[in-house]
Amino acid sequence: MIKLFSILLSITLVLVMAVGCSQAPDQGQNDQGQNKEEKLKVGFVYIGSATDAGYTYAHDQGRLMLERELGDRVETIIKENVPETQECEKVMTDMIDQGCKVIFANSFGFQDYVVRVAEAHPDVIFLHCSGSIQGPNYSNYFGSIEEARYLSGIVAGMKTKTNKIGYVAAYNIPEVIRGINAFTLGVRSVNPDAVVMVKWTNTWLDAAKEKDAAIALLDAGADVIAQHQDTTGPQVAAEERGCWSIGYNADMSHAAPKAYMTAPLWNWGAYYVKAVQSILDGTWTNEPYWGTMKDGLIDLAPLTDVAPEGAQEAVDKIKEQMKAGTFDVFAGPIKDQSGKVVVPEGSTIPLEEQLSMKWFVEGVEGKIE
Repeated sequence: MIKLFSILLSITLVLVMAVGCSQAPDQGQNDQGQNKEEKLKVGFVYIGSATDAGYTYAHDQGRLMLERELGDRVETIIKENVPETQECEKVMTDMIDQGCKVIFANSFGFQDYVVRVAEAHPDVIFLHCSGSIQGPNYSNYFGSIEEARYLSGIVAGMKTKTNKIGYVAAYNIPEVIRGINAFTLGVRSVNPDAVVMVKWTNTWLDAAKEKDAAIALLDAGADVIAQHQDTTGPQVAAEERGCWSIGYNADMSHAAPKAYMTAPLWNWGAYYVKAVQSILDGTWTNEPYWGTMKDGLIDLAPLTDVAPEGAQEAVDKIKEQMKAGTFDVFAGPIKDQSGKVVVPEGSTIPLEEQLSMKWFVEGVEGKIE
């Protein structure tokens, strides 16, 4: 019996040594033999080019900030120039096939496609910019760019000599309409005689169309051009006519150094880092995100030497109040185009109503088509 036990013990020791030798740590393990954490793959679906010097450029700067802040745990991929069609679905599905567990879609028109793909892939988180969707694994994000538009309106109102300011606008949706209203309220806070003339393009990014719209406004007497568009076309038109301009999304001074004064800006990275960190931490919820100047999502680009004298001081005064959360762009009294008081003094427009806004304030010349 002792002899049999000795034989069995010898066999066991040999097997243990063999197994031990075959389980040496490999590149997929750390010093304690635990698997290294795989990077979270995040996809970004862009309506334009990351080099457009405008809207998509601003989003891509946010993506790059995400990589700088969380690059040790996150990997990102992008797809540019994606149309607001069913092709968007294919792009997102391809990203999932490449291992993406989070997808950001940066254009309003992607909304319905995001919902369809999200519902087909419940293990992936989808975040859509500027829409209103919300489900178990998908939600939306945007912010109060109206704060920066109001500030840029102050600059435009102080600069104009003709008291006519042109505004090149993409689509007649609440996002664009409330931006026009905020800009006009800023203009008239310093220049009650000025008007804002609106020209619709029905496109987000088409440099030629945007420039043509700006030219039409300049022909109508405008000497300052503002925009809710993705390219620098309106800025170029203003410079070619010897007039002035307010950009959008990014510093556009390179396109029109003699015209450009400032621009409302998005710091998308402030949100992208926060959202992805919560996903990594397991604390993400589908609560919609609405950022402000106070929390760093919104800002106004530095004023250039083209800006009017005294504009910096006027802007700084209101900007500080916005950062403190004590200035409300849509606080009454506010009149509509007909001159009727629609927001009495002492009240404001709730965010829910802002998100469905389909009327213009007094001082806007144009129709909601």
